[in-house]
Amino acid sequence: MPPAPGDREARRKDVSEAVWHVLADKGFGGLTLRTVAAAMGVSTGMLMYYFPTKRALIQHALDLLEKRTAERPRRARPAAGLAAVRAMLLDVLPLTPDDTARNRIWVSSWDLSLADDGFTTEQADRYTRLRTTIRPHLEAARDLGQLPADADAEQLAATAVAFTHGLVVQALFDPGRFPEDVQITMLDDFLASAALPRFDGGSRPAPGINERSY
Repeated sequence: MPPAPGDREARRKDVSEAVWHVLADKGFGGLTLRTVAAAMGVSTGMLMYYFPTKRALIQHALDLLEKRTAERPRRARPAAGLAAVRAMLLDVLPLTPDDTARNRIWVSSWDLSLADDGFTTEQADRYTRLRTTIRPHLEAARDLGQLPADADAEQLAATAVAFTHGLVVQALFDPGRFPEDVQITMLDDFLASAALPRFDGGSRPAPGINERSY
């Protein structure tokens, strides 16, 4: 007999907590109806009232991960332009235990996302939203003279996301080589290189940009 509607909604929070516990412990590779049921101390049959298929469980887990990522503490956005971009990209990097755990879960989801057309599209949409969020700050940086006047903000947003997520993967696999201070230095160097328009074959900082000052 299925749970009453009120009980179902009350229990859904418990289910979500159990899903998150399994993700944090085992990643998406260990996410099954059986492992979630065991974490809750209930039968797999009971859990199937909420998730009749494993795909439904994975969809809920991805939605939960996106929700918790959106609700995480974030750095204040300082001045307009590259300073705001820097803060946003620092929020992505695995610089704290919580950020590291969340990034490990995201990376563990990629294999499943690539194997399912629907999940692939959703993941591509997430990256599109991230690039779209960063782009206005790059446009502001260009208007402030922190970037070359002909800088393509859309392409630079794509480059920034690709660089940052590449650094995430390296830091997860080799944390000894990429500790917090190294990650921050690499990000600052990346932003500094973007802010160096060339003149007659040389380079100098854009107006108003000093090294590490943005």
